[in-house]
Amino acid sequence: MKSKICGIKDFKTLEHITSHPHPPQYIGFIVNYSKSKRFIEYNELKKILKVNKKNSKYVAVLVKPDNKILEKIKNLPFDYYQIYNLNSQEIKLIKEKYNKKIIVGITVQNKNDILRYKDYKDVADIFLFDSKGYEKSLSFDHQLVKNLNLDKELMIAGNIQIEDNLENYKKIANTIDISGGLETSGLKDISKINIFLNKINKIND
Repeated sequence: MKSKICGIKDFKTLEHITSHPHPPQYIGFIVNYSKSKRFIEYNELKKILKVNKKNSKYVAVLVKPDNKILEKIKNLPFDYYQIYNLNSQEIKLIKEKYNKKIIVGITVQNKNDILRYKDYKDVADIFLFDSKGYEKSLSFDHQLVKNLNLDKELMIAGNIQIEDNLENYKKIANTIDISGGLETSGLKDISKINIFLNKINKIND
């Protein structure tokens, strides 16, 4: 079971995560979606990305990105672009131009939404199934993705909490993507991050 911690916006938290004995495989930054309280301004982003990622991969979370933002971030040390709300042709052009691995974000309310993954088979390195209100940490029925036979890594998000039986997600997905579940009063909470990463490590032992 892999993990992704999303919505990082300060040095202290990022340094803690990258130096953790059981760091997540992926760390996400909200790059261009200012509606999210986890959005990080470009100048701040540039500064905190100087933190050595060590064994984690850095992910730029992009909602319907335009050329302006893509050009702005092209030299930042991102390993993946996590993209929402673009069609497969648009994503293909980004993938080729910027030479990044792609996480295709698919927002889910019902079973039909799940099937949209088929449009992105050729461009996705990882599929992320997320809830509709991404900045609000809403949930969806994770069982809907349980029997998908993808030949790609499958990531799930959507109101996952550290109190959940995380073992159950192992039957559904390769990777858990968590954000709001690691916060207290809207800010990332180091103690919750520790609980989460240690729980994931225990599942994998």
